[in-house]
Order: sequence, then C-alpha cells, then structure tokens
Amino acid sequence: TLSRHAALPICLTSPARSGFAVTPDDSNSLTNTPRALFVGGGGNIKMTLVSGDVITLTGVVGGSVIAVRADIIWSTGTTATSIVGLY
Repeated sequence: TLSRHAALPICLTSPARSGFAVTPDDSNSLTNTPRALFVGGGGNIKMTLVSGDVITLTGVVGGSVIAVRADIIWSTGTTATSIVGLY
C-alpha cells in the first residue's frame, strides 16, 4: 500500500527514502549525496562535505545518525564502522 505521505514533496527534512553502504575511500565521491549518515560502530569519521570543507567528527557513538551532506568519507582518519548513507 502507498503511504499517505507518498505525494508530499521530498526535502532535506524529509525522512530518508533509501540508503547505501559506505566504503571509506580517500579520493572517490560517494555514489549518492546523503542527507545523513548512520554509524553502526563508533569511532571517528573524516569526510569532505559537499562545500569542499574537510572535517573529522571524533568520538561518534555507534548507533548515531549524523545529519551531514558528505561527498567523500575518507579511509584515512575514519575508524567508525558499518556506515550507511541515507538519502
């Protein structure tokens, strides 16, 4: 059955409609630009944002959802595991 919300417009504050496993890589962009990341196993996440800024989130707790628009999740500097891009 269709959700009663299916006809509503999709925006950045809408719930995710899809997701993909993130494989950290120091140079390749993610296959899709996520609106958030789910972090299964805690640690640090080094990323390049869509703005081009490079940041590292330290001490991210496993089970967290981080609202961030990332382009690259670096393998160097990322210790968090089981990362899923939500979009």
